[in-house]
Amino acid sequence: MKQDNIFDNNQLPAEYQLRVTEDYEKLVPFFIENELEFSEEEPVSTDIIKGWELVRRADGFLIGATVLAKRQGEYIIDGIAVDPEFRHVKAGKLLLDQVLAEVKARGGNRIYLVARAPEFFRKAGFVTAPKEEAPHFFECLTCPQYQVSCFPEIMKWEV
Repeated sequence: MKQDNIFDNNQLPAEYQLRVTEDYEKLVPFFIENELEFSEEEPVSTDIIKGWELVRRADGFLIGATVLAKRQGEYIIDGIAVDPEFRHVKAGKLLLDQVLAEVKARGGNRIYLVARAPEFFRKAGFVTAPKEEAPHFFECLTCPQYQVSCFPEIMKWEV
């Protein structure tokens, strides 16, 4: 059953809960199920700052999740995904808004990510970072499939 914009204007219906989670490892399988790629070997260390999960209160069903992290002093979104049944109802926007607000609250002025759905992020003000200007700590840049059979975009958002 498709519902239109149930998370519009960041109004969270009572049957859902957005909560902070420190259990990053629990989110990784969800990210992988939703077609995000994860590597055990990251080129630089990642410091997880905060994670959020959006769940249905009745049964704890995980609708979406995101993680804010830092690499080499730069804020990054180290995963953001929404269950296919809840895409196009503003669940992703709700999660993304949490991350952007957290970056601002911490005094940050930009954030980077690797986008498999760049149009979603463009609507939120992200722009594609040219390869020569992008931080060189994303695995995509060194992957032999990058821009051959896999076409994610490295994007940034600035205050």
